[in-house]
Formats: sequence, structure tokens, C-alpha cells
Amino acid sequence: MTLIDRYILREWLGALGLVLGATVGMLLMQSLYDDFQDLLEVGAGGVDVAFYYAVKLPSFLSVVLTLSLLLSLLFTLGRLHRNLEISALRAAGLSLWRITRVIWVAGVLLCGLTWYLNGTVIPWSVEASREVLQDLRVRGQGKVERVDRVEAVNSVAFDNRQERRMWFMNRYSRYTSRGYGVTVTELDAERREKTRLQAREAWFDASTNEWVFREGRETWIDPESGEVQRTLPFAEHRVGHYHEDPELMLVFDQRPQDLSFFELERVIAFHRAEDDPKVRQYAVRYYGLLAETMAPLIIIALAIPFAVSGVRVNPAVGVSKSIGLFLLYFILFKASTAMGARGILDPLWAALAPNLIMLGLGVGLMVRVR
Repeated sequence: MTLIDRYILREWLGALGLVLGATVGMLLMQSLYDDFQDLLEVGAGGVDVAFYYAVKLPSFLSVVLTLSLLLSLLFTLGRLHRNLEISALRAAGLSLWRITRVIWVAGVLLCGLTWYLNGTVIPWSVEASREVLQDLRVRGQGKVERVDRVEAVNSVAFDNRQERRMWFMNRYSRYTSRGYGVTVTELDAERREKTRLQAREAWFDASTNEWVFREGRETWIDPESGEVQRTLPFAEHRVGHYHEDPELMLVFDQRPQDLSFFELERVIAFHRAEDDPKVRQYAVRYYGLLAETMAPLIIIALAIPFAVSGVRVNPAVGVSKSIGLFLLYFILFKASTAMGARGILDPLWAALAPNLIMLGLGVGLMVRVR
């Protein structure tokens, strides 16, 4: 790197470090406000609280890195421009691309870092922090409640269209890994009821790869007439062709934005062969996480032109315009996500479109101020 590259990189990295630390601190305080009382209620000690936030901290990075990059670039380049350092470099014959090339190279590296964070670190952090909180709740609830009600999820429904099977559980306890009040309905090609299996409780036996039902009744139904043909009670019944994963059943009813990258991948892989409208929402979110890897380049392309606007222009004007463009990006993102969820756009293009549009706009602005 030349002397100019080292100088600009040093100034920018210093601002990035300060903004990054401040932003992480603010989010950590917000998280303390949201979760600290819950942690105390389940009897978490000081070590438990520290471990929980240490695990959860990496999940902030996707938001923190993007915001910190924008603010640090606007601050650093805006200050260099106000001090006429950018003007002096351009008067010496250097283009804006040449002056900021070290930032663009860093942006490419940050794209790779974002890919790694979204694909590995953040999913681990989201799932691990959730498991820590669940374990603490189980430990606290197990002292005062029946074990089947500890960390229970109510009204679990799951439609396995691929195998024509519908599940419903009144309650599923993560503590016992069992469902209570379970009904499994098998359907024909026209989605008419063929059999109905009801049991007081059921669980998945991983050692034999089958579901076990206890204290229930199995009913056979004529799909044409809907009449019951026969019914048979049982004390315990094992079904070898049921392979649904209970954890997948639980995450499928959650909002896409509440799931990690790995969980989204599992949901999409399981329902890939089905034309289920609900799955498209998860696919848009999944591809959106991948498309976020372009965010550093988009931010750089939008921040540089406005940070180095004319000398007589108030710096706040450039900052306001830059923030306005991010508001435009948010609107495009919401509209594209809605069209992807409704099948108007393919989920992949619904995730890519806002990023490609904003990246093209940013490059166009860079060309205009060269």
C-alpha cells in the first residue's frame, strides 16, 4: 500500500473501531433490558448471565457491522473532505476510485466476513443462546411445575405434504422431548382422511428411528364416505414409517426472521419438493441472508459520493441523503420480500433485487463524482 492508502485506512479503521464498540455496547444494554429480568426469574446466577451474553454477543454482528461501516465512512471521509484533503488529492490527479481503493478492497474482505458470520457464527450464536435460556428455564420451572409442562410449546401443528400426513399436538415439552394430546392424520392423494392416530403422549425414538405412541386409539376411515370402518385402542404403538423431526415441527411455526441460517436451511430442505406457499417466506429469508454479503459494497458505494459532496454543501446534507437512500433500500426490501412470499417473484430474485438495485445506484453515483 502507498502512503495515501495507509493514511486513509488508518483513519477509517480508527473510526470503525470506535463506532463498532459504541454500537455493540448499546445493543448489549438493550439486550440486558429485555432479558435480564427473565434470567433472574429463572434463577440464573452471575456465571449463567455472563455465559448467556457471551454466547449471544456474536448475534449482534450482522446489524452492528453494517451500521458501523456506514457511520465510520461518513465520519472519516466527511472529515477528510472538510479539511480539503480529498480536494488536494484530486487536484494532484488522483481519481476518487484511486483515493478510496483501499476502502473498496476492505469492502470485499468484509463481504467475505459477512458471509462467514451469516453462515456460521451468527446461526451458532442464535441457537446456542436460545438453548442456554431454555436450559435455564427448564432448571427453574422443573422445581415448581409438572415435568410435562416444563418449557412446553402449546398447539404444535405440522403439515407434511410430501408424505400426506398432518400432525397436531396440544403441547410439546422440550424438557421431556414428548408431545401430549397427539393426533396424526394420514391423507390420500386428494387430501381426504384415511387414518387417524390419537394418543395421550408420543415421542421420537432416535435409537430405532420411529415414533412411539402411548395410550391411544387408531381409526381407519373410508375416504369416499368419511365413515369410520374400524377403530383399535392400544397401550403402546410404534410406527416405523413416521420419521418427522420434532425440532423441525417446532421451528416451522416460528417467524422466518426468528430462525437461524441453519434452521432455515433445514425447513427449506425438508419442504423443497412441495409447492407450499408458506415455505416461500423462509426461502426469501434464507436467500436474503446470503444476499446480505453484498451489504458492505452497497454501503461503500452510497457513502463515498455523499461524504465527499461539494465543499460549500453542509455535511449534514450528504449524510441525510445517504440515510434517505437506506430508507429507499428498506422500502425496496419490504416490497420485494412481500412479492417473494406471494410467489410474484422467485425467492432468490426477491432477495437479490433490492441489493442489486442499490449496488447499481451506488456505482452510478460513484461514476458521477469521479
